[in-house]
Amino acid sequence: MKQISLLLLSFLLLSNLSKGQEKPTVTTLSTKPFQLGIATEIQSVQLSEKRTLNIYLPEGYDKDLKQTYPVIYLLDGSANEDFIHIAGLVQYSTMIEVLPKSIVVGIANIDRKRDFTFPTTVAEDKKDFPTTGSSARFMSFIEKELQPYINKQYRTNDSKTIIGQSLGGLLASEVLLKKPELFNTYLIISPSLWWDNESLLKAAPDLIKTLADKKINVYLSVGTEGKVMENDARQFAEVLKKSTDKNLNLIFNPMPAENHLTILHNSVYKAFDVLNPKKKSADAK
Repeated sequence: MKQISLLLLSFLLLSNLSKGQEKPTVTTLSTKPFQLGIATEIQSVQLSEKRTLNIYLPEGYDKDLKQTYPVIYLLDGSANEDFIHIAGLVQYSTMIEVLPKSIVVGIANIDRKRDFTFPTTVAEDKKDFPTTGSSARFMSFIEKELQPYINKQYRTNDSKTIIGQSLGGLLASEVLLKKPELFNTYLIISPSLWWDNESLLKAAPDLIKTLADKKINVYLSVGTEGKVMENDARQFAEVLKKSTDKNLNLIFNPMPAENHLTILHNSVYKAFDVLNPKKKSADAK
């Protein structure tokens, strides 16, 4: 019995040794970085600082030199924030023909509380967030520097979309109400309209009267994110619905199954689906 056990052990050892000496059947031919986009650094006069832009160009951009493209401007567009998954979503939506081929411009953050908020009268917020209150400068940066730069560097058309969530949604809401002509489409997700005791929300009925004379699409959504944020989003939707401006197309899409962490990706995909005229026209045929 001992001899059988020793023979079996020897067989197993020799078998494992022979396997370890086998030559690999797959060899590495090459490795190279996988590139999703371009990181560009620009000097902003409006902001008095350098800013990083993460840019995604659609497949075939370098082949058809006459084609122009819509531009999607993404707030919170740092590589470690929302740029990678939103650029991937744009690529996927293009592949399944939900979205036309588009350029994505992710605006990387330096101080989002500073850039995405207007001055507050709330003493506690001033104390806790001392850098806040410079959204007017950031909007000037978008209007006077960023959009002209992108239009000069890339083959763009007149379609411009902004995507913002949370404080980014607050900024997108402020742009809609104060500088509506900057974008054709607004994806406003879980906006922090509670800022400054809801002063922007309270001013919205008067500000909405200044909308531009071109068609504007607004996609507004909110998840299960607390009564204040949910109620503010609903009130904002009501204000927009009551607008007599026939050029304003509002889609309000509450998403109760989502929370503040999960809503952005799913909401953006839904917005692409319901707002894209290319898909609608194709389905109608």
